[in-house]
Amino acid sequence: MDEQWRVEFDADVTFANGGGLQTQGFRLDIAGEDIDDAELTEYFVHRHLGLLLVDTVTIRRRRVFREAHTGSRGGPSDPAPKGETAASG
Repeated sequence: MDEQWRVEFDADVTFANGGGLQTQGFRLDIAGEDIDDAELTEYFVHRHLGLLLVDTVTIRRRRVFREAHTGSRGGPSDPAPKGETAASG
């Protein structure tokens, strides 16, 4: 069985049209045992949450650990959307 990894982090998101959101202890499935802030931001904001008009994202307190995937949207265990392959995703 392949090892499965998750990341837990805090984040502050601001929007270009005003407002924002904050997360604490947010968990996502990831493909491997490492993820940088840029990749985590892309995955969290765009692929998982599908947010638009994002201005800034600050990632804090990132922790990567082994745990079975729970099916995070846009993650490694999520089936590719119709018309896409997992590699093009």
